[in-house]
Amino acid sequence: MTQRSALMARRPLAAALFIALIAPGMAFAQTAKEKALEARVAELERQVQLLLSSQQQQQTQITTTQEQVTQVQAAQAAKPAVPAGKQPIQGTTIMTAANPGTTFSYGGFIKMDAMATDTSDGRIADGSSGRLFYVPSTIPVAGAGADGGDPYADFHAQFSRFWLSADHVTDSGDKFKGFVEMDFFGGGSNALAGNETATNTYAVTLRHAYVSWNNWLAGQTWSNFMDVAALPDAVDFVGPTDGTVFVRQAQLRYTQGPWSFSVENPQTTVTPYRTGTRFNSGDNALPDVTARWLTKGDWGHFTVAGMVRQFKLLDETDTGASVSVSGKFNLGKSDDIRYAVNAGQGIGRYLAFGVGSDVVTEADGDISALDGYGGFVAWRHVFSPKVRTNLMYSASHFDNDAAITGFGVTERTQSMHANVIYSPFPKLDLGAELIYGQRSLEDDREGDLKRLHTTVKYTF
Repeated sequence: MTQRSALMARRPLAAALFIALIAPGMAFAQTAKEKALEARVAELERQVQLLLSSQQQQQTQITTTQEQVTQVQAAQAAKPAVPAGKQPIQGTTIMTAANPGTTFSYGGFIKMDAMATDTSDGRIADGSSGRLFYVPSTIPVAGAGADGGDPYADFHAQFSRFWLSADHVTDSGDKFKGFVEMDFFGGGSNALAGNETATNTYAVTLRHAYVSWNNWLAGQTWSNFMDVAALPDAVDFVGPTDGTVFVRQAQLRYTQGPWSFSVENPQTTVTPYRTGTRFNSGDNALPDVTARWLTKGDWGHFTVAGMVRQFKLLDETDTGASVSVSGKFNLGKSDDIRYAVNAGQGIGRYLAFGVGSDVVTEADGDISALDGYGGFVAWRHVFSPKVRTNLMYSASHFDNDAAITGFGVTERTQSMHANVIYSPFPKLDLGAELIYGQRSLEDDREGDLKRLHTTVKYTF
């Protein structure tokens, strides 16, 4: 074999040996790369799983949020709409114990009264109601030679009041209402209260407290025998008190269209035989029964009411019936006439804060209803949106039998009122009223009252 041939034979062998030597390295390199790739793939898979899990959590949160938004929207839709331009006080109902959808309202007024009074026959007792507003029965009557002394002044804010109302309408259209109203015309609750020495503190007193359900009403409010809508625009608490039916008491009332009927708390005021004094018996067994018919329109309103009562003192009883005709008649946009005529047997407790008695006792102990009547007329004129004035006349009369009642009982009262009320801003009233009142007894003795009554009243 030549040298060239030997060299050619060794070349494949060298190549084989070279391949054999580098093959394990190449295999090792391939294995490390694959492992690195596998690690990267595993990391990518882990990151993808994290992304998928995060996306699922976000989707769950979005779904939960959408459900909550839907619930809030449904709850808001069930609530009464907030008037345009106004914001709700809070996001949830203020009446947590009421039926869902119940609306709450609050209102009232602050009223400060200041008055100067001159009475002909002595002063009205300090602390009595007659020092706070016009009460005919408190006008002193002392007879010839009596001297009323100098005029005297009183300031107070006891007729400030507030009310709370809860109204609800069911899905079927049933209407419910709960209403409470209070003022501060009452006695004090401690030794320093209810007097003018230091604190002038007066207790909260109940005016109205009733619930109504559609046509039914139960609780304390104005008597169905009283026409509140006919009351004049007075600076005084009532104004033409002498001829006004004015009673608030517990009752059950039903109203259907123009008709309303009620059974109300009974009470009998009694004048004992020949004493001239008066007391409440509290012996009644049957309620006072009333009925009213009302018609109204752009012209005003007109109403007629009737009442039947039982009077009782111990075992003695009597009955009586009364009637009231009242209304308001509009004389154009700036004027109206308001009026009432009331008469009946045993009407005393209902008329003029009880200026007369319901019944009198006779010598043998029997009781008999006392006839009485009264009324008022008032003219209201509006000069402008800020200024208005009212003129009023009112009177009451009782048919006492002096042989039974004695001569010291009230036979008649009357009063005249003239006022001007200025409202510089809506809901703010500044008023002044001149009052002349007179009370006459059965023996013809008379006493009179002259008063300038001013007020500042803000309604909210």
